[in-house]
Amino acid sequence: MDENAQPQEINFTVDKKNLYREESFTDLKVASIRRLSPVNLDGTDDRTRTPIFMGHTQLMSPEGPVPIQSRLMANNLVEAMDEFPGAMDKALAAIIENLKELQKQEEAKKAEDSRIIVPGR
Repeated sequence: MDENAQPQEINFTVDKKNLYREESFTDLKVASIRRLSPVNLDGTDDRTRTPIFMGHTQLMSPEGPVPIQSRLMANNLVEAMDEFPGAMDKALAAIIENLKELQKQEEAKKAEDSRIIVPGR
């Protein structure tokens, strides 16, 4: 690294108008749901904003655990639990599609790299 290079600046300022309290719920089997409840600067509930629900799970693969997460479009915990299976299915489908695309790109790169170049042609 160049001695004169400046380290990239990182802004560590807390967004005081966008605070949330985090709570976790789990069935100890497959589902992990986080409820992010909006709060004011003093920690009291901010009733002008709606909570955010996030679903998390993981699948085991030969390479290790694969985390899956998605926002759950819900207004309360019961709705979040009902939304969880479909949201995880969609997130898994997106992961699989991304992996297929990466495999295609890797295969195309290998094919391009393995071309035999004949001088004079």
